[in-house]
Amino acid sequence: MSNAHEPSANVSPDDVVVLRSVKKDFDEQQVLKGIDLVARRNETVVLIGGSGAGKTTLLRLIVALDRPTSGQILIEGEDIAVLPDRELNRIRKKFGMVYQYAALLDSINVLDNVAFPLVEHTKLSKSEINDRVMEKLEILGLDPKVVARKFPAELSGGMRKRVGLARALMLEPPILVYDEPTSGLDPLTSRMVDDLIEQMREKFNVTSLVISHDIASCFRIAHQAILLIDGRVEASGTPDELLEGPSTIAREFIRNSGVDVRALSRVKPRGLNQKRRTTA
Repeated sequence: MSNAHEPSANVSPDDVVVLRSVKKDFDEQQVLKGIDLVARRNETVVLIGGSGAGKTTLLRLIVALDRPTSGQILIEGEDIAVLPDRELNRIRKKFGMVYQYAALLDSINVLDNVAFPLVEHTKLSKSEINDRVMEKLEILGLDPKVVARKFPAELSGGMRKRVGLARALMLEPPILVYDEPTSGLDPLTSRMVDDLIEQMREKFNVTSLVISHDIASCFRIAHQAILLIDGRVEASGTPDELLEGPSTIAREFIRNSGVDVRALSRVKPRGLNQKRRTTA
């Protein structure tokens, strides 16, 4: 009998997230109907699909907040579907979550919001934690002296996204998960978020999983796009492969978005200028 802690012999070290025939039932309803996908190291995978397609359910399974009815979910080669509950917190630390509206705690300031994962999961001293918070804010183009003592309500939408991303990076996870990162943002700020996603991938060598309705964002950042329809993978590949591939549903889904994808260009990796601070 194999040990659940041992990486699967059939998984490449660069295959960070692997799903095999994953199904999820709620009572009599089958929400996920046999999902297969592979997200590789230093790759951005964008999951697209309409409401009710199963994206949120799939995300909860991947980050070990729920269990599949059947199938395998391998995180860095380890099948989390068979792990005992006490082991799942260890798996969850492999993920940094960036939520739709940053999900910052309104009652505490930026410093304490960003510090929260270190306070909860490490035994670092207060001064060490503060130093790490300041470093991450600086990396993300925010002036720690200006924003650290501010409360979330005092921040712009773009700044909230950056603070949420700083918090997600505090435990230096191998996987960053973005839940509708551009939802509710104006086009300029949305493109800034696209840039951030790719800059984080480049700087920290992370695998990025992005749940999105934003077709423009998908074409700008995705190495792999996966279209979920009614709990199944309808199409996968590069965004251009979905646009030009055999799936009529995928082609219509992109066309119906109203986005002129031919006019879009992929985000060019350029790193973060640590000397340049933003108020966006």
